[in-house]
Amino acid sequence: MRRTLIGLTALIIAVLLLLPFAGITVGAFQDGFGPFVEALARPEALHAMYISAVIIIVVTLLNTIVGVYLSLSLVRGRWIARWLKPAFSAIIDLPFAVSPIIAGLTVILIFGPNTLLGAFFEAHHLKIVYALPGMILATTFITFPLMIREVVPLLEEIGTQSEEAAATLGASEWRTFRQVTWPAIRWGVVYGIVLTVARSLGEFGSILVVSGNIIGQTQTATTLVYQDAENFNLIAANSLAFVLGLISITILLLLEWMKHRAHR
Repeated sequence: MRRTLIGLTALIIAVLLLLPFAGITVGAFQDGFGPFVEALARPEALHAMYISAVIIIVVTLLNTIVGVYLSLSLVRGRWIARWLKPAFSAIIDLPFAVSPIIAGLTVILIFGPNTLLGAFFEAHHLKIVYALPGMILATTFITFPLMIREVVPLLEEIGTQSEEAAATLGASEWRTFRQVTWPAIRWGVVYGIVLTVARSLGEFGSILVVSGNIIGQTQTATTLVYQDAENFNLIAANSLAFVLGLISITILLLLEWMKHRAHR
């Protein structure tokens, strides 16, 4: 029975992960290394990768700052009533239950050009929908729980005794956080950052809806792969997908290495 389960697990991994990536690799290099490089060097590909990088950096910074603060508020904060914390926790987990397509549509319904907020921002020369800010908003929503769900368990595990002792000795809140709390949660923050980067890199549904997929303006790497596949430019699609897959694998291997180092 045990061998059967192991064999079934290996088969599922091979069918769902290894074979698709092998197919992408073959498709990317089927005409040699030259077309692969040309596909990545296209202006639209370079711009799409640049937009993806900007989204990743901004979303990761936002999620790190807001995520750590909200984690501290949920576990230590007194401004949130105890009976409200389960409701806050459920709201934070909402992106896990909502389709990314709906997330993108929500951004359009709130900040679209025909809405009150959208008209206000456009009147002040700030376009949200079909522009970079809307893409950042949608991606932030999708990745929002990742940091919090890494940090909250660590805060609950370490308790408050060390922090209370530091406060008793006259340490300020910032010094207590920097010297007592941060060393205990830093690996959780690092995990959250890595997961946020990986999720932001691969986000597709919400970005496709809210960006309009405008070539040279709002295309990301994932939506460019989609467009290339739709246009039967399969070498270009496979080439960019290969790079994205390679980056994602590297990020996940880095995460496993950091987990191993943290538990040494």
